[in-house]
Amino acid sequence: MPSPVRAGADIMPAATPVVVTSPEMSPPSVLKPLFFLAWALCAIFYFFQYAVRSAPGVMQHELTQAWGGNHIGGMISAYYVAYALMALIAGVLLDRYGPRRTIPYGIAVVGLGCLVFAQGSEAAGVAGFVIQAIGAIFAFIGASYVAARYLPSRMLAMFIGLTQCLGMAGAAFGSKPVHMLIDPAGSFHVPWQYVWVGFACAGFVLAIATWVIMPRDTGDSESHHGPLSMASLIQPFKTVFSNPQSWLAGVIGGLLFLPTTIGALVWATSFLNGGKDMSMSAAAMEASMVPIGWVIGCPLLGYVADHLGRRKPVLILGALVMLAAGLTAIYAPVGLFPPYSVALLLGIASGAAMIPFSMMKETNPSQVKGTAAGVMNFLVFVTSGIVSPFISRLMIPQGTPLTLHQFQDGFMPLVAGVIVAIGLSFFLKETGHHADKVVPLAKPTAPILAAAH
Repeated sequence: MPSPVRAGADIMPAATPVVVTSPEMSPPSVLKPLFFLAWALCAIFYFFQYAVRSAPGVMQHELTQAWGGNHIGGMISAYYVAYALMALIAGVLLDRYGPRRTIPYGIAVVGLGCLVFAQGSEAAGVAGFVIQAIGAIFAFIGASYVAARYLPSRMLAMFIGLTQCLGMAGAAFGSKPVHMLIDPAGSFHVPWQYVWVGFACAGFVLAIATWVIMPRDTGDSESHHGPLSMASLIQPFKTVFSNPQSWLAGVIGGLLFLPTTIGALVWATSFLNGGKDMSMSAAAMEASMVPIGWVIGCPLLGYVADHLGRRKPVLILGALVMLAAGLTAIYAPVGLFPPYSVALLLGIASGAAMIPFSMMKETNPSQVKGTAAGVMNFLVFVTSGIVSPFISRLMIPQGTPLTLHQFQDGFMPLVAGVIVAIGLSFFLKETGHHADKVVPLAKPTAPILAAAH
């Protein structure tokens, strides 16, 4: 399917057309400090929005007292609905207007949402959290867009992995300072509303820094800079959704996310406590090793994929290790392996879930790299949204506590998803820079479709 290549670069042999981009659209061949700084600010934004997103979970007691009930579950659901829908819009805006006229405003919107949340009422909390979601989607999509546009293509998977690493770090470590600030037994005793004001100030400072540093060019496609119309908005989606490789990358990425997002972060603690008779504190510590493994695995596997110049072998091998570690975590008795080792290995191997994000960009034309990132995020969230209620139905006790066997059966759809992802991976086309080569095209002019020989 269409795949962006630099002018004069080698073309993958295939029966389908490939896209040849103009030199000004091509990423640089060397890592430039200014472009690296632009990506780093986007990655910091991703860390920041994850810390903001996790804050309500730390202040559940305070919010319940202020709101007269615990309505955080509905608020989080509203957040993810807004986040998934905005994933599609954010990608098109990046393609049309470029990163400088989108990402800083996304950061500022998150800051605005924090100020609204700080008003204190339940309505303000829900509205503020949804506003945060509208801006937060520009973090990962923006960082991956900047990496694909301004950083060397041979490093794309590594930088996308590093971005996800910072996000997981924000989720794993960002909530600790919030707890220290608002803890009644602590030394600070800061009202929870002031925490949100502090978040807002940090967001506005980051927005200004990103606006100053970000390169001042526009989006990748000149056709996107014409009059705004329904046709101009729909065309990028037609390009991405009509590419079967987009669907493959999106479904594979979504299925490989499930063992972490649903298995480890939602149900692992209950499983280890109720099914394997571990103490709650030990179970929580064991489950926390999976996102910590992500912090290691995302950049590590991205680096390996970039170094090899191949995406598929790293993707498939990582998914196979995920499968083995997941089955071990589900069925092996406690104490058979060293503490935390299986969960940490599962988290490291789960970094393979980020490789389809790189492939999604590389298998679509350069002009729609932002839209491709948005579609990828949308498909991943839709996959989680479809599977999560089904897993919850299997995991929620019906009168009596779940047995170990029932817990194990409840995890089987996640195991099946990894198996399906491995099978689908064989149908993906290799997009790494060491893919098979043929004679390059001679005339690098404007973006055109050229038949591969």
